[in-house]
Amino acid sequence: MKKVEAIIKPFKLDDVRQALSDIGITGMTASEVKGFGRQKGHTELYRGAEYVIDFLPKVKVEIVIAESLVDQAIEAITTAARTGKIGDGKIFVTSIERIVRIRTGEEGEAAI
Repeated sequence: MKKVEAIIKPFKLDDVRQALSDIGITGMTASEVKGFGRQKGHTELYRGAEYVIDFLPKVKVEIVIAESLVDQAIEAITTAARTGKIGDGKIFVTSIERIVRIRTGEEGEAAI
């Protein structure tokens, strides 16, 4: 099993959710996060004063899936989240050792 984490632009969340749903992935967690990479934030003017916004709003989408679905999930996220501009985000894939569903005690892929 693998955990796929994607950091995306907030307005792309619905597109990513739909793309994952289209390939049969029904569960996901989305969190509002802030960060920066090459974008390095930007400056804004407020009441005549210039200030720097270092951390930009992003959304982190997390899914845990069978290893056989990883390539499909990456393709779906990439296609749905891409704008072609800097700051489109990143995808991280890590291994999951164990999953336990709290309600039933199921483990492994049955707990997904």
